[in-house]
Amino acid sequence: MCQFWIQRHDMFRELGGALSGSVVMLREKKVDPASFRQWFAPRVNFLLSQLEGHHQIEDTHYFPKFQVAEPRLKRGFDILDADHHTIHDLLVSNAEAGNAFLKGLAEGGDALKYASEKYGREADRLLAGLMRHLEDEEDLIVPLLVDREGMGEVLM
Repeated sequence: MCQFWIQRHDMFRELGGALSGSVVMLREKKVDPASFRQWFAPRVNFLLSQLEGHHQIEDTHYFPKFQVAEPRLKRGFDILDADHHTIHDLLVSNAEAGNAFLKGLAEGGDALKYASEKYGREADRLLAGLMRHLEDEEDLIVPLLVDREGMGEVLM
């Protein structure tokens, strides 16, 4: 269970970093806009939808069970839940900026420049909040899972 949790988080880290780096490459004209669009669009959509689904499962399934197993960690889970709401808002902003960015890719010129700059800012905000959240979540949950080795079976 612990390994699965960390693998999901690592996937979010890796994909978020790849998307952010790809925008820099586009701005530096190291990649063709048409090729970039084909690569970027499915990956950003995947990241946003997977994050939203991951947080919904945590909020409705895992976190309540973890809190029952270890009531002293309630405040920590409340903080993680609040983070999920903040990250949801960042996901919405990122999706809006991403759609404008894809439109800017089609238009080119100044529209692309401004849309890529705005998307870059939104992506940086999302990634900063997400990276902190993933670390906080792992700090709370990994010791709990390790301490209660059989807990993975209870959570399924």
